Amino acid sequence: MIHEIGSDNLASFKTLRFHEGLNILLADKSEGAGDRQSRNGAGKTSFVELVHFLFGADARPDSIFRSDALDDCTFYTWVSWGDSRFRASRSGHASSRIELGGDLQSLDSERLVQAVDEGRLPLLLDSSHTTIKSTEWRDLLGKLWFGLPAADKAERFTPRFRSLFSMAARRQQSGGFLRPEQHSERQQTWDQQVATSYLVGLDPSIPAEFQELRAQERDAKELRRSALSGELRRYIGKAAELRTLLTVSEARAAHLRAQLETFQVVEHYADLEGEASDITRQASDMSVNDVADQELIRELQAALVAESAPGTEDLQSLYREAGVVLPDATRRRLAEVERFHATIVENRRSHLAAEIESAEARVAERHRRKARLDSRRAEIMRLLQSGGALEHYTDIREELGRIEGECQTLRQRLEVAERLESTRTRLDMERSRLVEQLRDDVRERDDIVREAILRFEELSQSLYERAGSLTVSATRNGPSFDVHIEGERSRGITNMQIFCFDMMLTEMGMGRGRWPGFLIHDSHLFDGVDERQVAKALQLGAERAESQGFQYIVTLNSDAVPNEGFRRSFDLYDHVMEPRLTDAEETGGLFGLRFA
Repeated sequence: MIHEIGSDNLASFKTLRFHEGLNILLADKSEGAGDRQSRNGAGKTSFVELVHFLFGADARPDSIFRSDALDDCTFYTWVSWGDSRFRASRSGHASSRIELGGDLQSLDSERLVQAVDEGRLPLLLDSSHTTIKSTEWRDLLGKLWFGLPAADKAERFTPRFRSLFSMAARRQQSGGFLRPEQHSERQQTWDQQVATSYLVGLDPSIPAEFQELRAQERDAKELRRSALSGELRRYIGKAAELRTLLTVSEARAAHLRAQLETFQVVEHYADLEGEASDITRQASDMSVNDVADQELIRELQAALVAESAPGTEDLQSLYREAGVVLPDATRRRLAEVERFHATIVENRRSHLAAEIESAEARVAERHRRKARLDSRRAEIMRLLQSGGALEHYTDIREELGRIEGECQTLRQRLEVAERLESTRTRLDMERSRLVEQLRDDVRERDDIVREAILRFEELSQSLYERAGSLTVSATRNGPSFDVHIEGERSRGITNMQIFCFDMMLTEMGMGRGRWPGFLIHDSHLFDGVDERQVAKALQLGAERAESQGFQYIVTLNSDAVPNEGFRRSFDLYDHVMEPRLTDAEETGGLFGLRFA
């Protein structure tokens, strides 16, 4: 419950004191004042902004509390929770700090003690005055008013205090009167679903999972779009083709890895390679020389066979037939010639035999050298085959690194390709699972759903002859809270849908300890609403606030106060707060001054 809102150092600010039940902050509209002047001058909408400022809203540079006129001003509020009454103050120039005072010692609720034990808040119970950060203030109020658990930064889509509180004090400037389940024009679907589910009593983790699914679907859609166009399409490819490439690359990597495991580095590998090559060249040269010597031996052997001394018998026979008789002296000379020729032939044959023997010796020696060289070459080859050069080992390692990098790239591409090809099916299955889980939750909490439906019907029937309806359904986009009142195309009807929806949330939240103890409606809620429905709404709000034990705070313009539709026993002005605001003069507004 809010008891008081005031300012410590802005003397012109009109201190507001609240009571139980219906509280009407009335702004008198002076004669001749235009609609814009009246609404902007009295400060009704600024009152809602001040409530948000005091209860932890961000004070951005464009906030009125950071303006030159109000930046140094400190505003405060007295509020109570259970039997505890405490004071909170905040200023624009020090908006990150909240000054707390009052009966802090009696704030011994289980929720607060748990928050302190969790280290989320400074120790308050032993102090009558303390300063906390605005974030800690929000945590404290979230714990006290809404029973929020400790914030887990890893969980992105959970109920947040500021979102829940904004349902209790809708802001016109944020678009808070567009739809019943939406407190801001920029409020995302997941936040609407999570906040409403939590306040009504459904499981808020299910719409949170829906949002996680939406995020995955959005990423998958963007990835598919990129994969089907441009360079990325050539990079990713098809899963089947990539799997083939990966298999071949992995096999190649395994082969190289096995080579490295058994590889032995041979010292002076290059020298041994050179020696083996030199031996090969020597063996080749010796083979050529062997061929030459073998040919020479054959020629010498042929010459040795043909080598013989010429005979003299034919010459003697020729002379006889010619009638010539050789003298004895001539015959002696011929014998000498024969002996001479025999000697020459013998010497020739000896020379040829010596040459053959020499050639055969050379061949034999080369055969022996070749045998020794072949043995050495075999030894070198065995050594080279058992290992390799350090450079070769390094080359294999480099090649293995390249292949492994290629494998890693192919795995990533394959993973992306498979995810692209299977994501849609998987996400569809996940969405179906969430829908079924949501249906189960709605069925299991049937008593809560029934309560919400019946409360909304009862509230709407108090305003219109035909009751409206609230439909809670499990859709493929998450929980849906649809409200309907006959004639909903009218702006006034839409606003009364919001009125009934807020009243329903307030009553259910109060019953479950998930509400701050008050509901605030700006005068914009009643724009376009028939004055009889406005009268009924104000009376209904007063009755419900009294019976359910919460404050219903309303801002109104005096010219919008209904002239009919009230019961005789109900006097609206019994609920009007003092002082009343006016736009007749600059000091008549809530802040007692005008600012841009």
